[in-house]
Amino acid sequence: MNARLLPLALAIAVLAACGPKEDPEAAKRIAAAAAAQQEQAAAAREKEFEEAYARKDWKLARGYGDMLQMEYPRSPAATRIQERLDEARAHLRAEDDKRRMAALWAYQEQAVKGGKQISAALYSKDPVDVDGKGKRPVRLIFRDHPDWGRSSYLVLETGDFDCYGGCKVKVQADDAAAKSLPGTRPKTDEAIAMFIDDERALWRLAKQARRLSITFPVKAGGTRTAVFETSGVDPSKLPRWN
Repeated sequence: MNARLLPLALAIAVLAACGPKEDPEAAKRIAAAAAAQQEQAAAAREKEFEEAYARKDWKLARGYGDMLQMEYPRSPAATRIQERLDEARAHLRAEDDKRRMAALWAYQEQAVKGGKQISAALYSKDPVDVDGKGKRPVRLIFRDHPDWGRSSYLVLETGDFDCYGGCKVKVQADDAAAKSLPGTRPKTDEAIAMFIDDERALWRLAKQARRLSITFPVKAGGTRTAVFETSGVDPSKLPRWN
């Protein structure tokens, strides 16, 4: 240390030694007051969470719950809400998934002779290689036509179905046993399409299941399976089917 600073350092040390000693009880009281203040603030946030939870406002409840756990992670209030906060998060995930599933469907109305054609369609969850030339999406369509009536069919982008003389299609709803439904490939080049002839049975399965797995024969040989996430369908879009 610089010799000129030594007397100053000694003076400071003497003053510190002569100063008042810290009162341990006072320190405890200060810490207890701070803890009580934090618990009061955490309880106020907990009240906001519980009110939103009671209204089933899951988004707001999650927001209050997340704030409580970030601001006061060690508080009893943060522990008390944990189970209900997890439930609010689960509700939000389910709502997000419901919106996602609904957005997969496309609905169309088209004016045709005799009235209008209505359809509901969605693409397969994953593309399928039907002819060894690469994977392409498969489309499932439910159609209501004033002249042709109601029908359900699959549409390919490439390749072809092996169903010109009729065939069987296996349809599995979620993890249930697969059902065998009749199929028919119309003799037309307008679209690579194959009807699933029991359209009412397929429609019921589509409404009830989260997903349908449809296995169909292809011209390239063997069968292929397309999976469709169907649970987001809006039955009111095809009112005559219900």
